[in-house]
Amino acid sequence: MKRSITATFLVWVLFASAQQQTTPARPAQRPASGQQQSGRVENVKGGYKIEVTSNLVIEDVILKDKQGNPIPGLTAKDFVITEDGKAQEVKICEFQTLEETVTPEPETPAKPTVTPKAPEPKPAPALGAPAEAPVKSVVAVQIAPEKPGDIKYKDRRLMVMFFDMTSMPIQDQLRAQTAAQKFLKTQMTKSDLMAIMTFASDVKVVEDFTDDHDLLAKDIKNLTIGEGQGFDVSSADDSSSDTGAAFQQDDTEFNIFNTDRQLSALETAVKMLGSLNEKKALVYFASGMQKTQDNQAQLQATINAAIRANVSFYPIDARGLVASAPLGDATKGSPGSTAMYTGSSARSATSNFQGQQETLYTLAVDTGGKALLDNNDLGMGIVQAQKDISSYYILGYYPTNDKLDGGFRRVKIALRGELAAKYGEPKNYRQGYFAGKDFSKFNATDKERQLTQALLLGDPVTDIPIAMEIDFFRLAKDRYFVPITAKIPGSTLELAKARNGAESTKIDFIGEIRDEKGKVVENVRDYIPVTLKGDAAGSLSKKPLAYDMGYTLAPGKYTIKFLARENETGKMGTYERKFVVPDLTNETRALPISSVVLSSQRLDMSAAVFKAQNDKKLDAANPLIEDGKKLIPSVTNTFSKKQDMYVYLQAYEPGADTTQPLVATVSFIRGTIKAFETLPLQVTEGLDPKSKALPLKFDVPLAKLAAGQYTCQVSVIDPNGHKFAFWRAPVMLVQ
Repeated sequence: MKRSITATFLVWVLFASAQQQTTPARPAQRPASGQQQSGRVENVKGGYKIEVTSNLVIEDVILKDKQGNPIPGLTAKDFVITEDGKAQEVKICEFQTLEETVTPEPETPAKPTVTPKAPEPKPAPALGAPAEAPVKSVVAVQIAPEKPGDIKYKDRRLMVMFFDMTSMPIQDQLRAQTAAQKFLKTQMTKSDLMAIMTFASDVKVVEDFTDDHDLLAKDIKNLTIGEGQGFDVSSADDSSSDTGAAFQQDDTEFNIFNTDRQLSALETAVKMLGSLNEKKALVYFASGMQKTQDNQAQLQATINAAIRANVSFYPIDARGLVASAPLGDATKGSPGSTAMYTGSSARSATSNFQGQQETLYTLAVDTGGKALLDNNDLGMGIVQAQKDISSYYILGYYPTNDKLDGGFRRVKIALRGELAAKYGEPKNYRQGYFAGKDFSKFNATDKERQLTQALLLGDPVTDIPIAMEIDFFRLAKDRYFVPITAKIPGSTLELAKARNGAESTKIDFIGEIRDEKGKVVENVRDYIPVTLKGDAAGSLSKKPLAYDMGYTLAPGKYTIKFLARENETGKMGTYERKFVVPDLTNETRALPISSVVLSSQRLDMSAAVFKAQNDKKLDAANPLIEDGKKLIPSVTNTFSKKQDMYVYLQAYEPGADTTQPLVATVSFIRGTIKAFETLPLQVTEGLDPKSKALPLKFDVPLAKLAAGQYTCQVSVIDPNGHKFAFWRAPVMLVQ
């Protein structure tokens, strides 16, 4: 199998922003969660001596006897800790005693009725004196970190109530708010410390950990109901309806994938909590979470970040017990079409609902928490999180392996002697961690090893967001051309200035495709040097970088894992998903068609900024290349009204020797209303004798359409063979 790899620097404006990352010019990176750096400065003869010790690793261990009761009274000498098989000396051993008896909020005694006196007039302020006004802090509320080796919240249970406003409609936000207030009033114990976070446009810490009932109740009451709306995800199946939601101009094309936004927000939240040594529970209020996120790496990265930070997710489906009508309730528009009568609409709605709950369940199970689904008493989810965090030990040690290579360290904790025989082996603790890394000190060998390990290890890195489109086109009966386009926002890249005034960096790519048996069938290892000058360097943050790959594959099921690393700061991004190359030869009932490519650009092949490798034979088989110009897939399906949309697909006529006439149209649908449809395209020639492919091409002006979210539908009809095919995908139009 051969492949063709080209990389292109797109020139249209990207509405994206990315998480800020630490650069080499700043102090060294903080080690992985669960580790803390420490050191000391001594005054010696002739000056100062600075001694830096290794990283302090913190582990939380829950130990219970056969009756399920906590085991107090153990010391550091009672534990055996090994890291990668090497014994470690336990330096910290703290037992956290947590209260489990509920202490309801005391009732305020009734006060005797007193006739109020007239208020005494206040003296007028002196001339020129400023009026009294509350002074607001200039610093946003944050989770206060702990000092190395410090147990800040001894004998306290740490719980976070996280309100995902983007996923909850107003009625669910109100239901979550009521459940939180009820817990604070009737279920909170003396050991409980609560923090409050919200996610609308970004993650916000409303309140740091506190046991002040009144303050927490006030924060919950002051939540902005209705915040975060307008980011609804519309499915492109038979259950979809018109939400009337317009595209947000300050949003990014990478954030249109709403599930990735939610998962990224959770990852940000657990990283904030990672600076605390204690065990934490994050109660996540949401109205489900879409299962159809393209990048499976973001889900795994969020789970892994929670495990490293010792955070367990307790998702609560704020919809409660749902009994939906077959065609949906009054909160959504009618799906329309014949799907209402065939049952397809009801099946799609049920499948979507179950998928949303399955994602919540996965977050809970993989982090040691529990999900509350199909229950109207949302407070039970908070109580479950409270009960699961019982008394536990905090152990700390300085590892003998102090290399900052980013490698995985496997940890095993056991009890000594008779205690091991009496209580067995501890099971509820973190089984390992990833060491810190100082990328600026990596040599070429270290960088290559890190990239290879990142591909093999099941711990995705999501510092750089990646969107990917995978298409397929039939070449022969048993071979398909599979073009793959990965898009990276330029705002995530750091450029280093050279002596000649230019700014540059290098981007490494590594990836592999495996079949359903796990065998590697294709791979890529490449790099792109980026050198820009003047305004071009300054405009990098507004442009995406697209990397192009092409493979020939047989029909079947595959998994692709792809990594990109920017070599100034070492930031990495992972993309992982499953895809299917269908066998269209055996399709007899419907008209077989290829993938549909939506694009806004045709680039001259000779004008590409980057060209890593060129296989002329495979390029000739690439249907996206015509007359020396290449059609660049949009990937994110975001278009400006100032652009034209190019639509390309192939229809296949396996048994035909001559072209069988076809009729095709492109439509834009908003809810049940067809906003625009092209004139019918009649194709009567152009059949490829080898692949039996008949190309269909459209050039659709977008200027007359209003900005917003649409469903793009491509319809292809074979009038003689009485066959047809439909393709749908959500698209976003911006000004």
